[in-house]
Amino acid sequence: MNFVEKVKTLQNYFKLGNFKKVIEGCKLLNKKFPNNSFVLNLSGMAYQNLLNHHEAIDFFELALKADNLNIAAMNNLANSLKVTDQFVRADKIFQQILKEDPNYINAYNNYANLKIAVNDVEGAIELYNQAIVLAKKKKIYPINFLLHLANAFQSLNREKELMEVIEEILKLDPENTEAHKILSWTYKYSKTNSESISHISIMENILKKKNLNNDQKAKLSFGLGKAYDDLKDVEQAIKFISSGNQLHKNIFKSNIIEETNIMNRMIKIFKDINLNKSPNFFSKKKIIFICGMPRSGTTLVEQIIASHKEVYGAGELSFLTNVIHDNFFNGDLIDKQRIIENQNSEKNLINEKYFEKFLLYKIKKQIITDKAPLNFKWIGFIKIFFPNSKIIHCKRNSRDNCLSIFKNYFSSPKMNWAYDQRDVSDYYNNYNSIMNFWYSKIPQFIHTAEYEKIVSDKKNEIKKLLKFCDLEWDDNCLSHHRNTKTPIRTVSIAQARQPVYSSSVNSGDNYKDYLKEMFDNLI
Repeated sequence: MNFVEKVKTLQNYFKLGNFKKVIEGCKLLNKKFPNNSFVLNLSGMAYQNLLNHHEAIDFFELALKADNLNIAAMNNLANSLKVTDQFVRADKIFQQILKEDPNYINAYNNYANLKIAVNDVEGAIELYNQAIVLAKKKKIYPINFLLHLANAFQSLNREKELMEVIEEILKLDPENTEAHKILSWTYKYSKTNSESISHISIMENILKKKNLNNDQKAKLSFGLGKAYDDLKDVEQAIKFISSGNQLHKNIFKSNIIEETNIMNRMIKIFKDINLNKSPNFFSKKKIIFICGMPRSGTTLVEQIIASHKEVYGAGELSFLTNVIHDNFFNGDLIDKQRIIENQNSEKNLINEKYFEKFLLYKIKKQIITDKAPLNFKWIGFIKIFFPNSKIIHCKRNSRDNCLSIFKNYFSSPKMNWAYDQRDVSDYYNNYNSIMNFWYSKIPQFIHTAEYEKIVSDKKNEIKKLLKFCDLEWDDNCLSHHRNTKTPIRTVSIAQARQPVYSSSVNSGDNYKDYLKEMFDNLI
């Protein structure tokens, strides 16, 4: 088999998703044909699809060393740099690509995705529109670009533009499951709203088609589960919710064991570390870390605080997780000695590296919110390396919280534990254990924001939140649902854009006969 035939074989493996086979084949080709930019780029793409972005970056850089005008490798490199929060470098590469080749459509879309990541949604919308115009000129269906544009409008609560884009997508592809998923988040289904009832029939008819893959079926199933839940038809809702979860489990392996191990290791490692000892240096900017279980009210709390005139809402950031993994993890193991060394250092590299990631953000304020729910695992690191920060722990009734997780579709692979009743309840129990541990170590450093109290006594609870954050009262915090300065890109988007409501309190009671495995396992 000659070089061209071998490359075609590897490309076929790539299309089939057999990325490990691609990597093995590329290694052999690299030995026979060293410094081949195409093969090096293909290796990087395989690692990229396995979510090993650091390895991918190495190969893309080698591809560009072999051919500095390999636009595809540049584009792929910038994408992996974005995922690893290396925003400034990614930004420069995307600008270089568009200078070298102004007709390279994917760069417009990917550059827009970078803009979204740094909260420049208006800049992203402009780039998505450029990609769409270019695609139409080339007679390419711009559906993916339109979907990204729809998500951008939705994050800013610009419903008119959102619906116009969804309408355009459905003209091109009436059965587009991603568009119908977005619609299901947007609609409040009710028997008096004929348009929403009609949408249920449309989704059910699409779901009967035989040409759908499991991911498409899962999205529609979760959409239908949400629709019937809105209609208070619990029996139909749980049928589709259960189906969506099972379909997702058929595609992705649960990561509950890995997540449980991390939480247990955190307790073991920090048990005898003095959390009140910190490096002398830290940024003057103050972070308000808002964490807790997903679907516990973190988005609501961030919108309340970010509505304050002195606060910038940065949204759900991966910065802290990535900095901790890059500096303290060795595979699955955590280096305790390195934590202690950094704790005793004159420098505060963790604080520095975290704030470096904000360089592309347009932040003039001194107080920033970081609303990554799963940061509750890293509270020990936060206390040591961000001693001037504030931690708000969002807590919700365990049944309501677990139900809300189970009935939603999450795009992040970090949430692959969320599709099995036992896994969800096991995760909640472990979360509860680690939070009890943090409270035992540093009780004064954490403010508990209980969802049920916020919805029943909104003004007083907001006063407590602001007092804990050393913020004066601001009336804007009472009308947080009108805040569009902080984009929302989570499944909580529809709820967070409404005034506080209490209808979801004790919602778990409606499903107690269907979720016994989950509820009975909660400690």
